[in-house]
Amino acid sequence: MLAAPHLLRHESLPKLTGVLLFPVMLLGPSIAGVFLAGFTGGRAGLTDLGHRLTTWRLAPGWYATLLVPPFLILSVLSGLAAFANPVYAPNRFFTGLLFGIPAGLLEEIGWMGYAFPRMNSQVTNSFVPATLLGLLWGTWHIPVIDFLGTATPHNGYWLSFFLAFTAAMTALRVLICWVYANTRSVLSSQLVHISSTSSLAVFSPPRVNAAQEVAWYLLYALTLWLVVAIVLKIYGKSLTRPTT
Repeated sequence: MLAAPHLLRHESLPKLTGVLLFPVMLLGPSIAGVFLAGFTGGRAGLTDLGHRLTTWRLAPGWYATLLVPPFLILSVLSGLAAFANPVYAPNRFFTGLLFGIPAGLLEEIGWMGYAFPRMNSQVTNSFVPATLLGLLWGTWHIPVIDFLGTATPHNGYWLSFFLAFTAAMTALRVLICWVYANTRSVLSSQLVHISSTSSLAVFSPPRVNAAQEVAWYLLYALTLWLVVAIVLKIYGKSLTRPTT
């Protein structure tokens, strides 16, 4: 309703429209997740969702997962700043933490509270539904893709940035699903999402151009997929602890 009139006329979205789209982006999955949990499962479905939203099952070793996004982002940007161009130096926009908290808390109600358990219920290969959900998650950001990052608007690099962003988010979604598969806690998934979005908001370099932004997102996506490869090597495509 907000974006379609402008997109159909091949117009850039006005800044106010872009800002208003963000709460819609966050509320969409959460409202849909709660509604569908009740619609398909009744009171029992809502009770189960509430239980998984409030259950904390993150063993001490899993806390390290929350450090993956900031560690990789800082490593990529620091390396590029040192060996490619100082413009990649990480920012310190700590107010960006305020963007990550609502994003993680609200979106994961739908993604991990409802969608992933249903997508994964009839299969033992959790990697496939996790990847598909990651692609859906990236596509969900199309209306606001030109308001993400710092080199906005991306103009001729719009598609390149979208693909780089989606590659990173799909890998991150696999990691979120990995955490959920071993904890059955939506709250755990919310914290990983908060860590990711907050890290991007805080550390994204403010003076890169569109091409440079695409480059560092691609490198970040590559590092995330290397972590996914390690997870698959240890846990297999089920994403759960191997049984002995």
